[in-house]
Amino acid sequence: MNNDAEYIIGNIDFSMSMEDMPLTMENKEEMRKCIDGKLDLDKLIAETIDKYKLETV
Repeated sequence: MNNDAEYIIGNIDFSMSMEDMPLTMENKEEMRKCIDGKLDLDKLIAETIDKYKLETV
């Protein structure tokens, strides 16, 4: 993992903390995997949307 990735993650964590939504260790690890190319960002976004999408009836 390079310092640029950690810098990016640190900035995102700071911004999210300002909104009282700090990143979890799991969030940070997923970001590292995306930056390293080990995890498909589009797939992760789709999974996250599905996880939190409200079902309408």
